[in-house]
Amino acid sequence: MQIPPILYRLAIACWIGGACLFTFVLTPIIFKSFNRDMAGGIVGALFPGYFKWGLIWGAIALAAILMSPTVKHRTIAAVIIAGMLALTLVQAIVIEPRAAALKREIASFETTSKDDPQRVRFRKLHGVSAVSNLAVIGGGIVLIVLL
Repeated sequence: MQIPPILYRLAIACWIGGACLFTFVLTPIIFKSFNRDMAGGIVGALFPGYFKWGLIWGAIALAAILMSPTVKHRTIAAVIIAGMLALTLVQAIVIEPRAAALKREIASFETTSKDDPQRVRFRKLHGVSAVSNLAVIGGGIVLIVLL
C-alpha cells in the first residue's frame, strides 16, 4: 500500500513549504510594500487561513504516518508531527486571537509608542508566535531529513 507514504510526503511538503513561503517570502514582501499598519492588517487577515492550512496538512501527515508501517522512524516522526500540530493549534486558538484583539486596541503601530503597555503585550505574543512558527518549520525540516 503506497498511498499513505506518498500522502505523508505530500502533506509534509505542503505544510512546511507553505509555512516557509508565508514566513520567509510573503510576509517580508507585504511589510516592504505597505506601511506597517496596512501590512499588519493584511498579514493578520491571512493568519486564520495559514493556521488552518497547517492544521489540515498536519492532520493528514499524522494520519498518513500512522498508516505507513514501512516509513523509517515512524514513531519519532509521529511524535514530531504531534508536537508541530500542538504548536499550530495553540497559535490558532490562543495566540492569534489574543494578538488580534490587542492589535484592535492599538490605534496605530506607527504612532503608538513602543513602550505602550498594549504594544509590549503584543510584542510578547508576537515573539511566542514567531518562535512557535520557527519550531514548526524546524520540525518539518527534521521530518524531511528523516525521510
